[in-house]
Formats: sequence, C-alpha cells, structure tokens
Amino acid sequence: MSPFQVIILGFLLVILLGSFLLMLPVATQNGHPTPFIDALFTSTSAVCVTGLVIHDTATYWSQFGQFVIIVLIQIGGLGVVTVAGAFAILSGRRIGLMQRSAMQEAIAAPKVGGVVRLIWFILRVSLIVEFIGAALLFPAFAADFGIVKGLWFAFFHSISAFCNAGFDLLGIREPFSSLTSYAANPVVPIVIALLIIIGGIGFLTWEDIRCNHFHIRKYRMQTKVILSVTGILIFLPTLYFFFFEFADAPVGERVLLSFFQAVTPRTAGFNTADLTSISETGQSMITILMLIGGSPGSTAGGMKTTTIAVLLANVIAVFRRTENPHFFKRRISAETVSRASTILIMYLVLFLTGGFILSRLEGIPALVSLFETASAIGTVGLSLGITSELGTISHMVLIVLMFFGRVGGLTLIYATLSNMRNSNARLPQERITVG
Repeated sequence: MSPFQVIILGFLLVILLGSFLLMLPVATQNGHPTPFIDALFTSTSAVCVTGLVIHDTATYWSQFGQFVIIVLIQIGGLGVVTVAGAFAILSGRRIGLMQRSAMQEAIAAPKVGGVVRLIWFILRVSLIVEFIGAALLFPAFAADFGIVKGLWFAFFHSISAFCNAGFDLLGIREPFSSLTSYAANPVVPIVIALLIIIGGIGFLTWEDIRCNHFHIRKYRMQTKVILSVTGILIFLPTLYFFFFEFADAPVGERVLLSFFQAVTPRTAGFNTADLTSISETGQSMITILMLIGGSPGSTAGGMKTTTIAVLLANVIAVFRRTENPHFFKRRISAETVSRASTILIMYLVLFLTGGFILSRLEGIPALVSLFETASAIGTVGLSLGITSELGTISHMVLIVLMFFGRVGGLTLIYATLSNMRNSNARLPQERITVG
C-alpha cells in the first residue's frame, strides 16, 4: 500500500475500534448499549479531533467511556501513523522505508531523513505541553470539583485543547455548555487558548523555533508564513468581537471573550460565549475561520493557514503581473499554487454541498447548516445547538466531512489514484479568457 492508503486505513481502523468500545454498556452512565451510529459519530469526532457530539460527554458517557474518548483524541491529534511509529520504535523494531514514508506524509515532514527523530520530538513536546497545561488548569478545577475529579478534568481538557478536539466535561453544570461558566475566569480561557495555539501551529514550526531560537531570519519560509498568518487570524477577529459582539460585558471579560472566540474556531471547538447570541456577521466570520483551520503538521484541521497564504500571494502576484508568488524573498512553485487551489475548491464544494443537504433534509436555515458543516470539515466542533437533533442521514454526512477534514483531501485523492501512472505527453495549448 502507498503511504496515503496506510494513513486512511489507520484512521478507519481506530475509528471502528473506538465505535465498538463506545457501544459497550460499560461506556455509558445508564449501563445501556449505545446505538452504532451514535458511537460511530462520537468515535469519528474524537479521532478526527472535531468535538461535535450527539450526547453530552460529561452526562452520557461513564468514566470508561470518557477514557476511551480521550485516548481516541490523543491518537487522532498526534496521528495514527505517528502513534504506531512511536510504538514500533519503543518495541525496538526496525523502521523500513515504507513506514518512514508513511510517517513523513502523516506529519507533513519535508523529507524522509530524520523523520524518526522528528517523531520523538513530537511525542516529547506533546507530553510536556499537556502536563504543563494540566498543572495550570488543576487549581481552578480542583477548587470547583475536588482534587480527584479536578485532576481528571485538568488532564482531559489539557489533552483535548492541545489536540484541538473541543471535547469537555463541563456539561455536569449544564449540558453542552462548554466553557461558558468560566467566561470571566482569566486562567481557564487563557490556558485553553494557549494550548489550542501551540497545538495548531504545528510541530515542524516548533522544531524550527527550537533549533533557531529567536533568530527569526534563520526560520524556514513556512515557519515565517505560519506565524504571520496565525497572528493576523487571531488579532483581527479579536478586534471585531471586541468592538461589535460583546459590548455589554465588562472590559476585562470582554477582552477574554473576544480573544477566546477568535482562537477557538481554528480548530478547537470550545466556546466561552453562547454562539447563538452572536450576530449573523459574527457567525459568518467564525465559519470562515473554521474553514481555514490551523497549520500543516499540527493537531488542527481545516484548509490550513499556508493554503490561504499561498492563494493570497498568488492573487497579489497576478495584480502585480509578476510570474510567481513569493514570501520573504522566496518564490512559490506553480505546483504549490495548483495544490492550494485544488484544496480550496474541494473544501468549498464539500462544505456547501453538505450544508445544502442538511438544510434541505432538516428544514433549518442555510447559515445554521453551513456553520455545522464548516465545523465538521474544519474538524472544529463548534455548533449552534443542532447536532443532537439531526437525523441519521445528516449525521452520516457530518461523519464523512469530519473524516475528510482530518485525513485531508489530497491524501484521499493520492490514495485512490496511487496506482495511476503519470504521462509525460503534453496536449496542445490554447488560450481561454477568464474574469
């Protein structure tokens, strides 16, 4: 099998295994078995680090069910191939070229060489960041829920935030309430937001920062692009939410609400504000942010920040009538622009098609259904409160979108067409007018 087929098969197997575990009576608090479609939806949402849920995680699933969910989140966040490679390395097995190629594709590494060392770096960073996040969250959760439950809550939410999953256990206060009860608490929203950002920037970016420290000129072009775009996509939405959405809140809480709602759509799924109370303009902005997502080689989904950056750079190059787009005095290849365009079209087609299907089947407004499909394909997990009310066909549509968003469109295409040979023949060229 090709590396792309290995990645897809790995995700499918883990999703199915998680589904069967969640179907067990021991996985629910009432001791009743969960229907397959509900278990499949939850398992897919966890492995694809999305966060959309049919049942409230805290009130429906037992301790065993919650443990299964957080394990699935950890595997999905790091990547099935990455976790499998780590176990192979720990067991002393020799890592062949095919396994290294699969690891390279899974973590978006630039080359096969050094991929095993990069896997170790990913594991170390993940464990360290998640432990630090849990330690920072523990005092707040321990004060509210006691030491034992507070410790479990701290680790669960730290892993869920770092993996950009969006699952939470705070439904014990009010089902599907996410982090709204901590909107005015500066510790929990800030720690969760930082974990989201760290996980969403990408491991290759952090490796570049580790190697070059604060010598920004030595950073790879991709690192500079990711940091720049990430900063812009946090700063501008924060300004919008601050001036137009949360005017009734005190200034301090208003800043927290604005910052958190700007961070979480890419692609975490937590929320500290009632999203249904936000204006349609704000909901549309969140939808766009969910489609963009995080960065390559990260725990986040979406089209990726680099995809949008390449397309914008190409637009600027067309306006300037220059031959190639560029960043930081480095030229972007035509192949990269072509891939970025393909990803954009694929995401838009699936996003719109899924939204229209949900709107027609369920009889809900188009904006609400598009918000839901953007959340699914961007592996975000934010919802306007309709997920649990959808029918079986709509749930299947969201399952497909979540899987597509986590695995990636190009991965699915390359896996399907891996046996097709490229032809060097070129057809005659003819001009066509566009625009």
